[in-house]
Amino acid sequence: MTVSNEVSDLRAIYPDGVIAAGCPSRTVLDHVTSKWGLLVLVSLTEGPLRWSELRRRADGVSEKMLAQTLRTLETDGFVHREAFPVIPPRVEYSLTTMGEELAGHLVPLLGWVAARAEGIVARTR
Repeated sequence: MTVSNEVSDLRAIYPDGVIAAGCPSRTVLDHVTSKWGLLVLVSLTEGPLRWSELRRRADGVSEKMLAQTLRTLETDGFVHREAFPVIPPRVEYSLTTMGEELAGHLVPLLGWVAARAEGIVARTR
């Protein structure tokens, strides 16, 4: 599909070309494309991870932000939280089917950004 076809598809959903402030898609976009949301979702593409593993992969995230991000993504239905009945407690996070579908769109975006980031950042210096 070409970009112009995708734009036409978006025009069918948003006839004015504007995503209204109260539109649910803005809320979902905010959750998915937030700095930590994107990193958590992409990190989970390799399989289930424990809290500490996620924290290492999303280098720089605070405990509070990681907890908030995971809670939001779980509520949205993108992430599954599984607590195992063992001592000490063990919890793993994984992508749901919908989360895997979403990550399939985010991984190419992140690859594009990674391939061009150095040149883009150099332009701003």
